[in-house]
Amino acid sequence: MIDTHTHLFVEEFAEDLPLVIQRAKEIGVEKVFMPNIDDESLEDMLQVCAQYSGFCYPMLGYHPTSVDASSFEKVMRMKERLVPGHPFIAIGEVGLDLYWDKTYLREQQLVLDEQIRWALEWNLPLVIHCREAFAELFDVLKPYKNTGLKGVFHSFTGTQDEAWKALEYDNFMLGINGVVTFKKSSLPEVLKQVPLNRLVLETDSPYLAPTPFRGKRNESSFVIRVADKLAEIYEVSASEICSITPGNALKVFEISD
Repeated sequence: MIDTHTHLFVEEFAEDLPLVIQRAKEIGVEKVFMPNIDDESLEDMLQVCAQYSGFCYPMLGYHPTSVDASSFEKVMRMKERLVPGHPFIAIGEVGLDLYWDKTYLREQQLVLDEQIRWALEWNLPLVIHCREAFAELFDVLKPYKNTGLKGVFHSFTGTQDEAWKALEYDNFMLGINGVVTFKKSSLPEVLKQVPLNRLVLETDSPYLAPTPFRGKRNESSFVIRVADKLAEIYEVSASEICSITPGNALKVFEISD
């Protein structure tokens, strides 16, 4: 399995990261992909990826909830990390988030558009965070629909219509995490209309722990709970989910080793 979205570099894992990674490997996780948050998290992420090279893979991006009126300059400084031989497997985590506040919508859109350009320039996938902002997100993405842009709609929890619209972007997958296991989640019904070959597994740890761990710290080993739930939804074995989804991920993320 591949956990395509996990933040193992944050302080919640400071005390027991080796054990967290050991547990992930024991249940069959072969790789984890780590999206950056902002300019302040970058070095911590790169340090963990260097320590666990071949298992942890870094992304470069500026999360929408970190965006404010002064962020564009920080984002452009971050771009200087994109040089030949850079270690990044994707541009992420980027996107739009209007859940808490719409004050910086325009700034979020500008930052997202800039980072889409990085993804195209460097032929990297885009890992998109979208919360309460699908209409605004598709407005930003529309000019790039036929450019070969690829990526993941991370932590997808949208409606059936939003799923179909996302899947119109042929080179994108939907990232599915512990939300699919929540009792009141509508995602299982939505996914019944989504082909299994358009899904990747993720945890978004330390957040969004699946049932029965909801409310606790999430970790990459819990991705098996997501696989189990998808097996139930698609009426296949969990082993089939674990066999198919890594291939889906590697269609998007080009990992050389």
